[in-house]
Amino acid sequence: MKYVLVTGGVVSGLGKGVTASSIGLILKACGLRVTSIKIDPYLNTDAGTMSPFEHGEVFVLDDGGEVDLDLGNYERFLDITLTRDNNITTGKIYQSVIDKERRGDYLGRTVQVVPHITDAIQEWIECVAVIPVDGKEGPADVCVIELGGTIGDIESMPFIEAFGQFSYRVGAGNFCLIHVSLVPVLNVVGEQKTKPTQHSVRGLRSLGLTPNILACRSTTELDENVKGKLSQFCHVPAENIITLYDVSNIWHIPLLLRDQKAHEAILKVLNLPGVAREPALGEWTSRAKLCDKLHEPVRIAMVGKYTGLSDSYLSVLKALLHASVACHRKLFVDWVAATDLEDATAKENPDVYNTAWNLLKGADAVLVPGGFGDRGVQGKIVAAKYARENRIPFLGICLGMQIAVIEFARSVLGLQNANSTEFDPNTRNPCVVFMPEGSKTHMGGTMRLGSRRTYFQVTDCKSAKLYGNRSFIDERHRHRYEVNPDMVAQLEKAGLSFTGKDESGRRMEIIELPNHPYFIGVQFHPEFKSRPGKPSALFLGLIAAATGQLDAVLKKGVTKTSAMSNGTSVVKSHQYGNAKKAANGSLDAIYSNGNGVHI
Repeated sequence: MKYVLVTGGVVSGLGKGVTASSIGLILKACGLRVTSIKIDPYLNTDAGTMSPFEHGEVFVLDDGGEVDLDLGNYERFLDITLTRDNNITTGKIYQSVIDKERRGDYLGRTVQVVPHITDAIQEWIECVAVIPVDGKEGPADVCVIELGGTIGDIESMPFIEAFGQFSYRVGAGNFCLIHVSLVPVLNVVGEQKTKPTQHSVRGLRSLGLTPNILACRSTTELDENVKGKLSQFCHVPAENIITLYDVSNIWHIPLLLRDQKAHEAILKVLNLPGVAREPALGEWTSRAKLCDKLHEPVRIAMVGKYTGLSDSYLSVLKALLHASVACHRKLFVDWVAATDLEDATAKENPDVYNTAWNLLKGADAVLVPGGFGDRGVQGKIVAAKYARENRIPFLGICLGMQIAVIEFARSVLGLQNANSTEFDPNTRNPCVVFMPEGSKTHMGGTMRLGSRRTYFQVTDCKSAKLYGNRSFIDERHRHRYEVNPDMVAQLEKAGLSFTGKDESGRRMEIIELPNHPYFIGVQFHPEFKSRPGKPSALFLGLIAAATGQLDAVLKKGVTKTSAMSNGTSVVKSHQYGNAKKAANGSLDAIYSNGNGVHI
């Protein structure tokens, strides 16, 4: 097994995630099998209980793991299926060591950070690295490991020490360290400054690790004299210094690595130069080029709770992006804070209220993503009502499906107090109820999580056709509440079709309005399995309906339609109010020159 470690220095948010993903992609394009590990130094056991504002979206894996959003990027770039163990946290490591101590596994010895924590880290990496993630038998050839945080952070110290020992133990020819650092350009003098990277590398070396390759983030390509200076002071060959400069979209990053022969440098360090071939990135190159050419727009109103941070809905944005590619449209996302659509905002801030409604009414389709808590629920309900009554394409995910059911019960059945017990525990008409297997006392890992099977109840429906007329599908879930099965008959009688259910037939998975151009709600999260070139069926349907292509897509079936394009498109986000740029190492904005995915 060969290991590639990606670390970051100077500042956070440099794009280690997209760099690690791009490295994995280019190695895979060279014919190697690749797996990935993300290390998060926080004490949380996993990302499941963390606020989206704190750490971006929680990405859900097939096995129910609630993990860092970077694992979603690994899956999308490499088209692999990771496990919860591919996300290592300080909490997991310490918990495993403490459990061993309580069992008496250490036979009375004093348990310390060195060697017990550092040994546990190394053992975890070696065990997870051999787990197949690409559907083939046997371990991968290369494991790409991203260490979260910045060199010098106190919480990262045990991992740094562990990797110092690990690199020595596995041998120089089996370990490659790539350090992502910042080379800023001061506007006053317009000069690329190397001192921050010099200090970062010096700090890394003082901790026992020496980088083999430098990946330098900068607004422009590094000058040759700057490379020479970095080589001299950081003790890295000039040919091993790669520039990750600003580009129009992140699909160019693997191409930057290829054009600067990064794969050759990595393969040389890993003693693999004769094993791998030249990277085959023809389709990826076409996708990157097409990205910059798409111009015909499609506008999607994203009505959510966490619109102030686009990373909160990163996988949703990616799924919309993949679908827009298949329909050859340039995607524009209009962020609409759900609370801004509510009557209270109309009284308190009429301008914000009118702006939000203008965005909603100007959109080609409406999407209500998942979420928790009652803030903004009424705004999501009126958005669903607007889409239903005005025959605007609509997709509701998780909570988005639940609020669509609530709105239907209120407006069509006349049950004005219909609600979810999440928001009103004493409602007389509970359309959405707490699942019996859930826990109300423990939050972490107690939801219905991971891949679950949905069986289609109706063959002649849009969702079944989009999925290629299969009898069942497997999609990822993350929820505590579900549609009340006791109200299903009443809702169906009024015209709401439950086209997908679980194996028991009592858990509702997909709703549709048969006489609507496109009104679908799903309890699962289809965005987590969307891939470039293989868009999620339901997102493809939404974009197709918004652009007048739905009939053609339904006739061809999603498997054929996914091959309509080998490129990608640009997502521009139009925000208002106090909305902020993507933070916490956004996988897109990091490499944008103003025309990228998040603006």
